[in-house]
Amino acid sequence: MHWDALVDAAWEARDRAYAPYSKFHVGAALLGVDGRIFAGCNVENLSYGLTNCAERVAIGAAVAAGVTRFLGVAVVADTAVPISPCGACRQVLAEFGVPKVLLCNRDGRLEFALSDLLPRASAGILDRGE
Repeated sequence: MHWDALVDAAWEARDRAYAPYSKFHVGAALLGVDGRIFAGCNVENLSYGLTNCAERVAIGAAVAAGVTRFLGVAVVADTAVPISPCGACRQVLAEFGVPKVLLCNRDGRLEFALSDLLPRASAGILDRGE
């Protein structure tokens, strides 16, 4: 998979993050199976539990455009090591079957299968098996 366009879109989204409280800006970009890219940034709220992570904002943009199948997601931030999605974002990515995750900072990239970051995502309380 060629990640460059996805990574660029994630960095552009990161620049638009609304993070007045934490000052921690994150960007994410998803590649739909139709070739379209959907980007998202984190959107904070004074009540932190209402904050939306970049990955879930990107998923929401894609779903609103009618896309629910993806090839991968890139997540970017200015951190010492590449940032990883939180547990809630991992579960939402799993809901939509996002197979590949690229984690990036300014100096490097780490690629994972989502199943390595969230094993047995479709089992759990739903008891769907795998």
